[in-house]
Amino acid sequence: MDITRSSPAPVRVVAVPPEPEPADPTALPEPTAVEPLQPLLTVTPTVTPTAITTTVTPTAITTTTTVTTSVTATDVRGRRRRNRPRALLALLRPGQWVKNLAVVPLALLDTHPWGTAAFLRTGWAVLGFTLASALVYVVNDLADRERDRLHPVKRLRPIASGQVSTVAAGALTGVLALSLTGWAVAGPAWQWWPTALYLALSLAYSQGLKHVPLVDAFIVATGFVLRLVQGALLVGARMSEWLALCVFSLCLMLALGKRRHEMTAAGRAHRPALRGYTLAFLDHLVVLVAVLTAVSYVLYLRDDAALAAGASLVTLLSAPCAVFGLARYLQLLLVEEGGGNPVHVLFRDRATLVNAALWAVLVALALLLPHASA
Repeated sequence: MDITRSSPAPVRVVAVPPEPEPADPTALPEPTAVEPLQPLLTVTPTVTPTAITTTVTPTAITTTTTVTTSVTATDVRGRRRRNRPRALLALLRPGQWVKNLAVVPLALLDTHPWGTAAFLRTGWAVLGFTLASALVYVVNDLADRERDRLHPVKRLRPIASGQVSTVAAGALTGVLALSLTGWAVAGPAWQWWPTALYLALSLAYSQGLKHVPLVDAFIVATGFVLRLVQGALLVGARMSEWLALCVFSLCLMLALGKRRHEMTAAGRAHRPALRGYTLAFLDHLVVLVAVLTAVSYVLYLRDDAALAAGASLVTLLSAPCAVFGLARYLQLLLVEEGGGNPVHVLFRDRATLVNAALWAVLVALALLLPHASA
């Protein structure tokens, strides 16, 4: 009996261990099996973008950038080679040659009768001053290339922008100098002195006189009077003093207007001579010179112009056209803040073009009437 009672004791011991086994699976889910998954999710995105950015994107970016830079470099070189003739031509400023065509033939106003020889000599004078002015433009751009790079518009010039090297510009200067020497030798003896004086003044202007206030504008205006003198010498006409004063005052007005525009557009740092000007001072000078231009033009028509008696009415009608042209330029300069390029202002403004055409017709009629009556 004692044996049977003692036997169930080990049975209890054996039955105890299975009881915690079912309790363990129930205790495991209590620590939330989702929590170990969350760090896995947060770790995986951090690993993948770093791998992508460090290994893939730098190589792709470097390869694409190297390809684009190599292509653009070859394109730029090819464009520079193709545009080099255009840049050299732009360095000569063909748009400014119209100044020679507008001033030199004025000597024909006092030449009678007109003939083929007079026109050929006028063309010869225009050619000489075109070569001389082109030479001056190249020399000025070489000397002012550093200052031109600070200007919002002049920085696009061929030398300042790097389209034409200094070596190429120097070679072009030599070609122009030789061509101008050949022009002087082939022409009439000692009738090239106005062009030589123009070159001397222009070189002095480039070397330092352009930095002197008022002197810079007066030298520019004197250059246009020398154009008129060169045309009169080659044509053999007597030059009118009133016509020379009219040309001088008109060109002085344009030069002062250009400096006023530069002061308003780029300040005084670009051109040292602008430090001797103020806007009010330039406004007074421009108006004063405009009045002098109108008065000298009327005096030329009254005293020196070779007009017939029947052309007095036509001459009277041309005077308001001249005054309107001056007033229109002052309006463009003072009201519309233009005048940076006088050639563009005078030859692109519609009102100015219509007025100039009407003035040319009236002056042509006044000049042709004497020949018709004769």
